[in-house]
Amino acid sequence: MKLWAISDLHVSHAVNRRGLETVGPHPDDWLIVGGDVGESDADLEFCLETLQRRFAKLFWVPGNHELWTLQGDPRRGEAKYLHLVEICRRAGVITPEDPYVLWEGEGGPRLVAPLFVHYDYSFCPDGMTAAEAKARALAAGIESADEHLLKVDPYASSAEWCAARVTLSEARLAAAVARHSCPTVLVNHYPLRGELAVLPSIPEFEAWCGTRRTENWHLRFRAEVVVFGHLHIRQTRVIDGVRFEEVSLGYARQWNQSRTVDSYLRQILPAPSA
Repeated sequence: MKLWAISDLHVSHAVNRRGLETVGPHPDDWLIVGGDVGESDADLEFCLETLQRRFAKLFWVPGNHELWTLQGDPRRGEAKYLHLVEICRRAGVITPEDPYVLWEGEGGPRLVAPLFVHYDYSFCPDGMTAAEAKARALAAGIESADEHLLKVDPYASSAEWCAARVTLSEARLAAAVARHSCPTVLVNHYPLRGELAVLPSIPEFEAWCGTRRTENWHLRFRAEVVVFGHLHIRQTRVIDGVRFEEVSLGYARQWNQSRTVDSYLRQILPAPSA
C-alpha cells in the first residue's frame, strides 16, 4: 500500500488526456491529485472517474486552472471552488473542505492534509509590494492568465481571498496536530515556500505562486512531506529535514511521451529509498 501524487495533468490537451488513460491499476494505493486537472467540470469529472477505477482513494486540491471562470460559466471565485468541491464529494474524493485522513499504510501513521491556500503576490523581492510585483512582471512581458480568468468573488482581491484561506487552514491544521501525534503530509497546489517558486526562464512569475504566510508551515505543522505542483518543474528538495515534492506532469511538451503517465507518479509514502 503506497501513497502517490501527481499534479498539473491538464487533460484538456489531447495528449495528456490519452496519457492519463494509460495509468495502470493500483488497487491498494492512494493518490493525491494536486490541482490543474483542467479548465472545465468535464475535465475534472473525466480525471476523477479515470483515476478512481485505478486507486483505492483519491485526494484533490484545486489549481488555478480549475478556478478559472470561462465564457458561459455563471460561477465565480469561491462559488466556483465550492462547486468543484461538490463534484469531488459526489465522487467520494477527499477535498480541502473534508476532515484530514490518517494514512496507516507503509510509512504511517501520517495525517494527509489537502489544502487550498491561494497566492497574494508576496513571493517577490524583499520590500516589494503586491502592486510592484505585478508591475515588475508586466515590465518583463509576463502576466498570468489568472488576472483575466480567475475571479475572486466575494473577496476584493486575490490577497484577501488568500488571507481568508490562510486563516481557515491554520486553524484546522493546528487543531489536527493537537489531536494527532503523528507527522503530516501537507498538500497544496502552490508551493508553501518562496525559495521553491523558482522558474528560471520567467522568474517574475513567482508573484502568482504562493504566499509568504506559509513559509514555516512545514515545521509548525510537523510535516514529513509537503506536496505541491504549479511550477511544471518536477523536483525533490529537503528543507529543514522535510521533503518537498513538486509532482507536476505539465503540458505535452514538458513530459516524455515515450514514457507512461504512470511513470510520472511520485511516491510520497513510504519514503522512496532512492
